[in-house]
Amino acid sequence: MSRARDECGSAVVDFVLVSLVLVPLVLGIMQVALVMFVHNTLASAAHEGARRGATIDGGPGDAAALTRQQIRGAVADRFARDVSARDTMVDGVPGVVVHVHAVVPALGLWGPGVSVDVDGHAVKEQAP
Repeated sequence: MSRARDECGSAVVDFVLVSLVLVPLVLGIMQVALVMFVHNTLASAAHEGARRGATIDGGPGDAAALTRQQIRGAVADRFARDVSARDTMVDGVPGVVVHVHAVVPALGLWGPGVSVDVDGHAVKEQAP
């Protein structure tokens, strides 16, 4: 028998064996990227909301509203459900803190979730 005839169909087996390792690896990397994207988006929205709430004419209500608006515009409405803002002290000076809690599905768009909690802080502006 010739060598080419002995190896007939071996490419399919090699493809399956390599795919068993590579597909879960690629899907895992994509899931980590998704969770990091949502986390960074929520953190950015929380910081922007806190900055809005810390302005002279702003307050915690304005901070929460802007945070929700930015989250809805960047990712999805479901991540903007649990947003809270309150006045606080930041390093001994008056400030605003915005807290966002969301659950990111652990398996792409389905499955159990990974809890993501972020806070955004800003120091209140003082009138001259």
